[in-house]
Amino acid sequence: MTDTAVKDKGAVDKGAGNVADKVADARSGGAASLFGALGGGRSSVTWLTLLGLAVVLPVSALIWGGGWHDGWTVDLVAPLDSFADWVIANRDSHPLFLYFLLHISNFATDSVDAVSSLLTSLGWVGVLALATVGAWYAAGAGRRGLRVAGVTVGSLGAIGLMGLWDPAMETLALMIVAVAASALLGVVLGLAAGLSDRVQSALRPVLDTMQVLPAFAYLLPFVLIFGTGTPSALLTTVIYAAPPMVRLTSLGLRGADPTVMEAVTSLGASKFQRLRTARLPLARKEMLLGLNQTIMMALSMVVIASVVGAGGLGENVFTALSRKNFGMGLAAGVAIVLIAVWLDRVTAAAGVRSEAQPGRKAPAPGDGRKTALVAGGGAVAAIVAGQLVQREWPEAWTFDFAEPLNRFMDWVVGAFYTDVPVLGGTSEWAGNFTTWVLNPVREGMLAVPWWAMVLLAAAVALLVGTWRGAVTAAVSLGAVGVLGVWDKSMHTLSQVVVALAITLLLGFAIGILAARVAVVERLLRPVLDTMQTMPQFIYLIPVVQLFNAGRAAAIAAAAIYALPAVVRITAQGLKTASPATLEASRSLGARTWQQIVQVQWPLARPALLVAVNQGVVLVLAVVVIGGLVGGGGLGFDVVEGLKGSELGSGLIAGVAIVCLGLMLDKLTQPTSRAAASPASGASGK
Repeated sequence: MTDTAVKDKGAVDKGAGNVADKVADARSGGAASLFGALGGGRSSVTWLTLLGLAVVLPVSALIWGGGWHDGWTVDLVAPLDSFADWVIANRDSHPLFLYFLLHISNFATDSVDAVSSLLTSLGWVGVLALATVGAWYAAGAGRRGLRVAGVTVGSLGAIGLMGLWDPAMETLALMIVAVAASALLGVVLGLAAGLSDRVQSALRPVLDTMQVLPAFAYLLPFVLIFGTGTPSALLTTVIYAAPPMVRLTSLGLRGADPTVMEAVTSLGASKFQRLRTARLPLARKEMLLGLNQTIMMALSMVVIASVVGAGGLGENVFTALSRKNFGMGLAAGVAIVLIAVWLDRVTAAAGVRSEAQPGRKAPAPGDGRKTALVAGGGAVAAIVAGQLVQREWPEAWTFDFAEPLNRFMDWVVGAFYTDVPVLGGTSEWAGNFTTWVLNPVREGMLAVPWWAMVLLAAAVALLVGTWRGAVTAAVSLGAVGVLGVWDKSMHTLSQVVVALAITLLLGFAIGILAARVAVVERLLRPVLDTMQTMPQFIYLIPVVQLFNAGRAAAIAAAAIYALPAVVRITAQGLKTASPATLEASRSLGARTWQQIVQVQWPLARPALLVAVNQGVVLVLAVVVIGGLVGGGGLGFDVVEGLKGSELGSGLIAGVAIVCLGLMLDKLTQPTSRAAASPASGASGK
């Protein structure tokens, strides 16, 4: 008790000291303190550096002019177009395609078709009953199992009621094969990384790049090799969804309890026996979490894969976007969310079941066998029932949700699109926003010389990270100039910067409110859950109707999509401030804003950097997709490449997107130096 009291008193004294040093100048130095919190407690260096850049950039723009040096570009479009033409001409005749790639394509198509045929043969009753029994068994066959089984029935039943059972089964067939392949690939690579430091070091930059790269850019190489259809959609999904399984499998193997491993080794177990009997069982929790994340990432590719002919619910969303049919798109998006909720609850419950539950009575030796027999019997009964009942979901049991949603959206557009008293309307807002914000930011970036932009990227990366990050940022930005797409990259980058600024402004404000008001956090949780699971394309439909096709619509969709992650991470980071420190600040007369800026903000610096980083990744992903609705830039080239008309330009744009993603990641990624102890940031050391 005494030791605890001493620690609490020390925390109060330390917090009081930090606050006492800062409360006096809170009004005059609030912004500097806030920026210093994000800059790792080096606010003076940060401000001096940015002040120098603020002078260098406009002066360089006036003296040297903007753009990339024309003589320093490499024209890869023509060779890539020639290569693409050769690939298309030789798909059906070259040995590489006939004896290797064609087998991969056929295997992918046959696997998805086989699963789809199986689901169709089971009928809706069989699928629903089999999924329910599987969820009940995976969750432990107790009360938890009944709850998860109820979620399964509710989710799949709601999809049927919306009249989307058939496209949902197409999506589920693709997901089953994709998740199985991703999990297998992830386990194999995760085992190698978990058991070998050399493999871990080699895989780390590859996985970093795969996670930073927008999903839209994955499609082009596969479309070139396999054409549009199931193989491209499946392989793209597998590559995109595998990294979490690799990382978490490796993490679980490396985090095995050393005492258990020593005990197994002392018993004379071989390396393989140690892996099978100790490492893998101890890593089960992490591996199940990896499977959960792989499922979520695979589902996030459903709509994007539909661009290349994957079908299913994604095709409904994509069709709704082209028709501006908000109700159709939202209904399909809700169905995707319901599948995600169902699979998330099942895998999460399986993960909880695998952990040792303190205080819970161990099951009798025969209980597991009895449960398995019951589950097996239920599965057989489900299959039989599916054959006795009509296989298609009954038409009479469906309700058209799209029509009322469309009527609601028509009312919103009619009320806010134009001629709103005093405010104008969303159409006028979009035009003014493009004229007064987007155009000046883009023209400003294009006016700055390439070397000044590279210098800016390196300086910011160095402020928040290390010199290696600065070099990576500089090289990545320089690469887009060498590729000959500097102007288009600045066009895209300007949209990312503006969308990120809006996202962070709203995300930090809402996150602060959620961190300090418990009711707000509880109310926001289900809303944020839904927003994070909803496909990116869904947000494009209403914003295009409200703001017209163009950059403003793309930026609005990007900001909405990235907002939930920023809000969650910000709120969680701000809540790390101890109550003792906050009480000390209040006792010294600090107001609410002073507490946030001078106490909570510095302590939450690592989490805030993560929020910025995640905001960048999510914004970039949707800004690229914005090429479908007039966003222009690199996204437009990728879209044209997917159509098959300009594959060379599309591939170059995809590489440039990777470079921009790496550069932005290094500008916002909290590295070892930037992630110094929060205490140092708080104290100003």
